[in-house]
Amino acid sequence: MSRLTEAIKHLLIINILFFVATQIYGDQMYQWFSLWFPKNENFAIWQILTHMFMHGGFMHILFNMYALYAFGTPLERMWGRNKFLFFYFSAGLGAALLHTGVNYYYFQEGLNAIVSSGVSESSVMDIVTRGQYNTEWYNIAGKSTVDNFLSAYHTPAVGASGAIYGVLVAFGMSYPNSELFLIFLPVPIKAKYFIPVLIGLDLFSGITGYGIFGQGIAHFAHVGGALVGFIMMWYWKKNQFNNNRWDR
Repeated sequence: MSRLTEAIKHLLIINILFFVATQIYGDQMYQWFSLWFPKNENFAIWQILTHMFMHGGFMHILFNMYALYAFGTPLERMWGRNKFLFFYFSAGLGAALLHTGVNYYYFQEGLNAIVSSGVSESSVMDIVTRGQYNTEWYNIAGKSTVDNFLSAYHTPAVGASGAIYGVLVAFGMSYPNSELFLIFLPVPIKAKYFIPVLIGLDLFSGITGYGIFGQGIAHFAHVGGALVGFIMMWYWKKNQFNNNRWDR
């Protein structure tokens, strides 16, 4: 077990403090700090950042914080604190952007389908903002379209997973031959194989809706964080910038 680096230590502390506060204040924390759809009345601009420190349960934060420690520590040692934090939050913001963009697509697709039947947009939004829906919408637009429409509006995103997927990509590109041992597959797998497969499974689940790792996972947030992480690493390597430290 390596000694905690400075940025990793502070990220762990902040995430744990948010988690403890969530256990105390419950839904109020999710209302304030989760990332809500921009048209939802709960949305606030700071949620683009704060949702990275919110988690949905003990196992959620446990896996995320372990991954942050295990894969982030060698990157911070290589890059320095400031560069690591810049990368981490950039990946997290990219995750939020793609997640929100996909939700906007689902929202508009459902809304347009319902409105095309002659229902006014204002009446649809009035129903949705009250946390309700009309069963006739399923006959108009289909179950999948309506479910995605309602989920996009009502379901907030929480977790550091998007930023951590960026960290995973950076680790895989920096240490491609590192061997990883998985709990459910106790044989060593090189990072350059494991990480692309993991991202591919998330992309598959996001497109098809088939939950390989369970339900309620923001797959496109994972993909967004990984994509931004890859773009940054590609650019840094191309410009011989990857191993430069941003020291304090």
